[in-house]
Amino acid sequence: MLDSEGYRSNVGIVIANSKNEIFWGKRSRENSWQLPQGGVKQGETLEEAMYRELHEEVGLKPKHVKIIGRTREWLHYNVPIKFIRKECRNFYKGQKQIWFLLRLIGNDSDFCLCSTSSPEFDAWKWGEYWDSLNMVIEFKRNVYNSALKELSYILF
Repeated sequence: MLDSEGYRSNVGIVIANSKNEIFWGKRSRENSWQLPQGGVKQGETLEEAMYRELHEEVGLKPKHVKIIGRTREWLHYNVPIKFIRKECRNFYKGQKQIWFLLRLIGNDSDFCLCSTSSPEFDAWKWGEYWDSLNMVIEFKRNVYNSALKELSYILF
């Protein structure tokens, strides 16, 4: 679902463990790392979308996490034209995201990267809060930096 400016509504998810390390997922068949994220379906609240994406991408259920924060405003990034399908180039610009900060109250063994037939990630790790930012695809880095900076006051 695109807004009038060509941005797709999306949620991003920062999962922190008890040591304030965060979940980083390695994108399937790629050498880039990112945090879970995904689109908001029509009729879904942001929280519903976040829980759906959480389960689809990392196998966690609401009982495994606690929401401890979220960004106040939409954060936007533009997708480079080479990554946009030709038929969408006239109207699609990128994504706008609300980021949720979750505390893992379950266990590492609750993660399951194969909850769907097309897994988003093929590996994962706990990392220091800022560690893997340089492994995120370049056009998303500013949004990641903004989201992590805004949410960091909750953890530190």
